Formats: sequence, structure tokens, C-alpha cells
Amino acid sequence: MKNLVLVRIDDRLIHGQVVTQWMKDTHANKVLIIDDKLPEDAFMKRVLKAAAPPGVKVIVKSLADSVPYIQGDPKTADEAILVLVKYPSVIEYLIDAGIPIPKVILGGMGIRGDRKVFNRNVAANEEEVACMKRIVEKGSSMVYQLVPSDAPVDVKTYF
Repeated sequence: MKNLVLVRIDDRLIHGQVVTQWMKDTHANKVLIIDDKLPEDAFMKRVLKAAAPPGVKVIVKSLADSVPYIQGDPKTADEAILVLVKYPSVIEYLIDAGIPIPKVILGGMGIRGDRKVFNRNVAANEEEVACMKRIVEKGSSMVYQLVPSDAPVDVKTYF
């Protein structure tokens, strides 16, 4: 199994806070982005790879392809992967596929469509909130934490 040093829900994916703070805090040297649309979007893949710091490899996988990748070659001492996803449902998919995810960091999810304010930087629709509840019920802790220096807030306080 790969060495996942951080699993984060943030619909902005790679951006300033991830690059300047989360990657440094976790010493990540790879970013795994899991999304079903991005693997086929060559332009967005180039943009995401360009947004990563020098020397950091960006890997973009679909949900189906992410599971064998994570379960693939055993972790190596020099591998530290930061996982970024846009939606809680991706985390639930990984857990249901047998990927152990002890902790999830909830970052930003923007207001759009039927999403309503969940907390100061997160908007979620009813299904996304229900999904977050299921993730917690399945044994993963989930905290809202914008940057590493912020105190983590247990997402259960928002349910």
C-alpha cells in the first residue's frame, strides 16, 4: 500500500495553501488527485502539474484506477503522497474499496448548485453531508482545517 501522508477534500485541488503549507507540513513529494473527469482533461492536468512545486510529481487518477494504484507497490521510505479530492464521495469510495483512511482533512468546497453553507469555507448539499457522516461512522476521523497552523475542528460539531 502506498504511503498516504494526508487525505484532503478541497475542490480547488492544488493551490497556495496546499503548496506552501500542507505539502511542507507533511513533507509530501507526490500529489495524487482522484477525480473521474480530470484524467481525460489534458489541459487541466497540465495546469495542475504546473501548480505543484518543483520536484513534486502530480498523479491524476479516476476513482477506479486510484484503488489499484494505492494498493499497488508497497510504500517506500522516500514516498509521501498527499491525496486531493473534490468530493466526500471519493473518500467513501476509497474506504469501501478497502483503503484505510484514518483521518480526512476537510478544506474548501465552494457554493454552487444545491450546496448550502456548512461552515465558513465549506458548502455542502444534503448528500455530501450524509456522506461525511457515513465516513465518520465507518471509522475515519474528519476535521475541518484550512491550514496546518489552524486548530482542527471535528466535523461532527457541524452535523
